[in-house]
Amino acid sequence: MTNKIFMLMTLIGVPLSFIGTLMHWSNGILFILYCLTIIALASFMGRATESLAIVAGPRIGGLLNATFGNAVELIISIFALKAGLVGVVLASLTGSVLGNLLLVAGLSFFIGGLKYKRQEFNVYDARHNSGLLMFAVIVAFVIPAVFTLNMSEGKTLTLSVGISSTLIVLYLAALFFKLVTHRGVYQTTNDIDTHDEEEPEWGKWKAIAVLAIATIIVAYISEHLVHTFEFVAESFGWTELFIGVIIVAIVGNAAEHASAVLMAFKNKMDVAVEIAIGSTLQVAMFVAPVLVIVSLFFNQSMPLIFSWPELIAMVSSVLLMVVISNDGETNWFEGLTLLAAYVIMGIGFFLL
Repeated sequence: MTNKIFMLMTLIGVPLSFIGTLMHWSNGILFILYCLTIIALASFMGRATESLAIVAGPRIGGLLNATFGNAVELIISIFALKAGLVGVVLASLTGSVLGNLLLVAGLSFFIGGLKYKRQEFNVYDARHNSGLLMFAVIVAFVIPAVFTLNMSEGKTLTLSVGISSTLIVLYLAALFFKLVTHRGVYQTTNDIDTHDEEEPEWGKWKAIAVLAIATIIVAYISEHLVHTFEFVAESFGWTELFIGVIIVAIVGNAAEHASAVLMAFKNKMDVAVEIAIGSTLQVAMFVAPVLVIVSLFFNQSMPLIFSWPELIAMVSSVLLMVVISNDGETNWFEGLTLLAAYVIMGIGFFLL
């Protein structure tokens, strides 16, 4: 039923998005239309990556899901940088970290926990990811904010580029560690059992084709979505910070939102956790650094400097996730705790 609804939304939304753009419809209507169409397309990306996850295993499947989910946000952010909306981009990166660690993981743990009293996932991966989360957010994001308090703009940008380059190298090294040198070393019997449980909905090449086509259409719609932000901010009284942290982050990460919850409902917690935490790591260690470097080619460069509310919110999210996930198991109440933290932070950003 849900798949039919998303199919209908896609069949209606994609043509209307093209027509509305060409005919210059109201920005308010276009904003809603673009958001709904991107979410519908994200559902296809989620189904395709679920098929690939069954074929490739939970770690690579989770990585693929995070990558294509973040591709949407990366595309939106590049167009936003081109338009000079640096504040929206930084806020959307914050929103991705909060959204993945609190909203996506929270919904996954909560929905899965309603069906199963106790769900387990790979504790070794959880501990490995905990260290990377603390490094990527607490070390790499907080240090620039502290060190650049009395720095010139030029030195701030130089530090940001240096940290961004380091993050990208470490992220690639982390992938090499998990997928090559230590692949299977920390695999649990749960990983092996869930790998062969079901047949993929689509074949490998069909899934790849769907991902590619959906990503191209999302790129086109995202470019035009960015131009509606200013109108929406004025109409609803929203700040750039709120649009970035909540709206752009939710729309941009809709693919992994849906996929992670679906995986948790099927008790495939290794994939669900890999999507939520893996996506956060990819945003912090790859997407954000790439955007810093890409911004050098635009009129307005983006230093890797977040506001203190953004930093405190991200650090709090990381610490909460580390404490909850380090035992390798979860339940609905832990999911509800993460969701409550997201609501509290959402209210805070709305009122800023």
